[in-house]
Amino acid sequence: MGLSTAAPSCCFPSTSSPRLLLLPLQPPPSRRLVTPGVGCFHWPYAVGSSMRRRGRRRRATAPPAVAAAGEATGDGGGSGPGAEDKVMDGPRVDTDLKTLARRFWKVAAPYWWSEDKVQARLRLAAVFTLTLATTGISVGFNFLGRDFYNALADKDQEQFTKQLLYYLGGFAVGIPFFVLRDYARETLSLRWRSWMTSYYMKRYFKNRTFYKIQSQSIIDNPDQRINDDLSAFTGTALAFSLTFFNAAVDLISFSNILYGIYPPLFIVLIVYSLGGTGISIFLGKNLVNLNFMQEKKEADFRYGLVRVRENAESIAFYGGEENELQLLLDRFRRAFENLSELLIASRNLEFFTNGYRYLIQILPAAVVAPMYFSGKIEFGVINQSVSAFNHILSDFSLIVFQFQSISAFSAVIDRLGEFDDLLDGNDSSLSKRDNIDGINIIFKSTAPSVLSSNGSPTQSDPCVVLEICNLTLLTPRSGNILITDLSMGLKEKDHLLVMGPSGSGKTSLLRALAGLWTSGTGDIIYHVRGSMELQTSNSGPDEPSNIQSNGEELLQSSKQRRDNGIFFVPQRPYMVLGTLRQQLLYPTWTEDVRHSSNNDPQSTDPFTFEVYTSDGVGSKSEMPTTDELIRVLEAVKLGYILPRFNGLDSMHDWASVLSLGEQQRLAFARLLLAKPTLVLLDESTSALDDMNERHLYSQIEAAGITYISIGHRKTLHKFHNKVLYISNSDSTDSNPRNWDLKPTEQMSIEESSSFAS
Repeated sequence: MGLSTAAPSCCFPSTSSPRLLLLPLQPPPSRRLVTPGVGCFHWPYAVGSSMRRRGRRRRATAPPAVAAAGEATGDGGGSGPGAEDKVMDGPRVDTDLKTLARRFWKVAAPYWWSEDKVQARLRLAAVFTLTLATTGISVGFNFLGRDFYNALADKDQEQFTKQLLYYLGGFAVGIPFFVLRDYARETLSLRWRSWMTSYYMKRYFKNRTFYKIQSQSIIDNPDQRINDDLSAFTGTALAFSLTFFNAAVDLISFSNILYGIYPPLFIVLIVYSLGGTGISIFLGKNLVNLNFMQEKKEADFRYGLVRVRENAESIAFYGGEENELQLLLDRFRRAFENLSELLIASRNLEFFTNGYRYLIQILPAAVVAPMYFSGKIEFGVINQSVSAFNHILSDFSLIVFQFQSISAFSAVIDRLGEFDDLLDGNDSSLSKRDNIDGINIIFKSTAPSVLSSNGSPTQSDPCVVLEICNLTLLTPRSGNILITDLSMGLKEKDHLLVMGPSGSGKTSLLRALAGLWTSGTGDIIYHVRGSMELQTSNSGPDEPSNIQSNGEELLQSSKQRRDNGIFFVPQRPYMVLGTLRQQLLYPTWTEDVRHSSNNDPQSTDPFTFEVYTSDGVGSKSEMPTTDELIRVLEAVKLGYILPRFNGLDSMHDWASVLSLGEQQRLAFARLLLAKPTLVLLDESTSALDDMNERHLYSQIEAAGITYISIGHRKTLHKFHNKVLYISNSDSTDSNPRNWDLKPTEQMSIEESSSFAS
């Protein structure tokens, strides 16, 4: 596509070649074009290589899992089928240039001021230095080409042989510079990507943002933005930076050559490039939006395929193959239709850009030919002028030659910028949801050393585990009332059973207790037991402490809740990707923590930088031994799986090889290892028979753990002291309370009387 009639300049990679970028999901890359009469080709500087590899590298990845799918009125989460289709499925408004520039800087800048900034800047300087060297080599070959073709035109064999040897020597010296430039750029890109992946992942998990994104369907496919878009951004941003830098150097280097040969040719070049740029912008104005939507629609299709893989058994039981096929084909059709529009827009642009490229083969020669015919210049000067013309024109015509790739890169910037704004809490959709948050979750220490604001010691009732004060719970989106003015207290071994019809808000109450839902009003106060101190590890060195002067601590993270002795067990336990040992240790301990390699500046390991979660690591007790893990498996009657899976360190897809009942018993094993003060059980024994259910409840009772259970079985009554019955709320206005708290014995008597009558 980028043609050169100068053999010398085409024998090395031209850093300003017009064929720099290729748009992913576009027609195949154009072939290298042989220049008539010269017989060698222009090697492209692969600015767009990361964009091309991105298309080949894509793999279907599951989106973040959201525990405890919504029970209450459909506001419980957006993780159901088609949830991601709610996000931006209609026409999208184009992002203006100012917003695009702001997002680019916001995404790109943090790394260059990070803890790795010294190495980053040194490596970037090395890349630019090598790029400058390759430009100098290209200028040198421009003059070699002039003398080479002059000797050929003069039939001077001795001079021709001499210039040929110069060429061979130039190849030997120049090739390492081009190879090292590309290697340095790729390794810097990899290092940048590794830091950005860590940076975005920490923010993604901070303050349960991953849960809010998925449950409220705020943006589509965050997994793709972290994996694909970050990879494309780092590689392409570096390549573009080098392209623009090289263009500036080329303009300085070759403009003087071209202007010295024939000034009118320089004027023709400027007019030609400016006109081409304007036409390209007009013809390709829709490409940014089409590329953005193509990323989304293809990610939606991949997500659908992942859901089939993860729910294969359920689909097979339902016999839902035809439905799934229809849904998947519908998603593929949307991607196909958008790609068809993208191809049409690209075709229209290619009509112009191909003509623009081919015309430059003859334009410079046509302008200077009269001077050659009049004997004012030699033949080699024609070759030199054509080479300089192509170099400068490619610099002036970056938008023309790379418009499609610029459009694709703009879509990447837009998606990452949108994601970055959301992670920073600047997204309007997240802000609107947070405006109604009013439930306070507080940890209160019973340690006598805790002082109140007036300096006097404060100590709560040592028997109290949980207090709920005037709790009114609303659904996050619609604001429907689920529970009205709930007030109650829970003491040690004062086990509570929550019952009620489906959709009444039982699981939503557990979400509120866990801090996942904060829409509504009221206070939830956890009393930290004995010598356990308030966990403050979630506050970084630059963050304010969440400990108040009265010895209370506001909830800021899920780990903080666990560290203060609160544990949650969902109906379908989450099975991590790892060994059986890691299943048991999750989420209280991490078996393998990678150490930082910052002391090795040459390292390009994608995991170079140590990952610290927002709430710290390592505040828990010592990790259980192998013998303790085996004992706890036997305690929940899962000892038989050890020989079945060859011990604790075998790797399997545990969600598939273990039945739901076995998964629930494994979740209780995690609970017994963690030894919390209070555990929240969301129908956690629903897949177990009465004997196993009774055995597990006796295990946590013997461990001295207070528990709150959600369930429908009446057999659960005998394991609890109190029953909280929640009825459906029929009005969104303030209404009388829709709950009733009674001792289990009284509830059982009333049910028996009702049955007898």
